Amino acid sequence: MKILIVSDEECPALWDYYVPGRLKDYDLILSCGDLKSDYLQFLVTMARCPVLYIHGNHDGHYAQDPPEGCDCIDGGIVEYNGVRILGLGGCLKYHPGPHQYSENEMRRRIRKLGWRLRRMDGVDLVVTHTPPKDLGDGDDPAHWGFQCFRDLLEQYEPKYLLHGHVHLRYGMSMERERRFGSTTLINCCERYELTLPDVPVPEKKKNVLIWRASPSKNRE
Repeated sequence: MKILIVSDEECPALWDYYVPGRLKDYDLILSCGDLKSDYLQFLVTMARCPVLYIHGNHDGHYAQDPPEGCDCIDGGIVEYNGVRILGLGGCLKYHPGPHQYSENEMRRRIRKLGWRLRRMDGVDLVVTHTPPKDLGDGDDPAHWGFQCFRDLLEQYEPKYLLHGHVHLRYGMSMERERRFGSTTLINCCERYELTLPDVPVPEKKKNVLIWRASPSKNRE
C-alpha cells in the first residue's frame, strides 16, 4: 500500500508543476493539516484514491470552504484496505483560535476513542498535526507538542505517527524521522511517501472506509 502524506506547505511538483499521472500509483493520500482547500481538492481530483485529512491550526477556513471530495477523519478512526488510521488534528493552545486544544482537552478527545481503540486492538497509523512533546516539537509555545500523544504511543504502539506543524526549514538539524518505542514518527512537512505491506482484505471490504466519525462527510 503506497501512501502520500502532505502537510503545511503546498508542493509545487504536485500542484503548480503537476504532470498528469504523477499521483496514479498512490493508494491513499493523507493530509496532516495547514493546507489550502483548493490544493486538497486538486489532489483528490487528479489521484485515483481517497484523500483523508485532519485540521491544522490554520485551517479555520475549512468551516466555510472545506476541501470538497475529501474525507475528514479528525477525531475519529477509519480502516482503509485493512490499515487502521486514527486522526487527531489541531495543536497545543497558544492563542485564541480554532483547532487549538489544552493538554486536558486533547487528552479527553483521545479518551472518547478509547473503546474503539480497544475494540480494534489499536491502530496502525496515527495522523496528527503537531508532534508529541519532546519528539520533534519546537521550542516556542506555538510549536510545543502534546504529552498525551506520548501516552497514546506507549499504550497502543502504532507502527507510525505522521505529523506536520514543525516546518523542516525551521532548522537545518531537524530530523524527518525518529523512533519512540516501537513507533516511527515522521515529520511529513510538504510531502512524504510511505509504503506499507499489503494487508489481506476481503474483496467486498477493499477501498471502503469502515467506521466514520462524520458519516455524512465521508465516502462509502
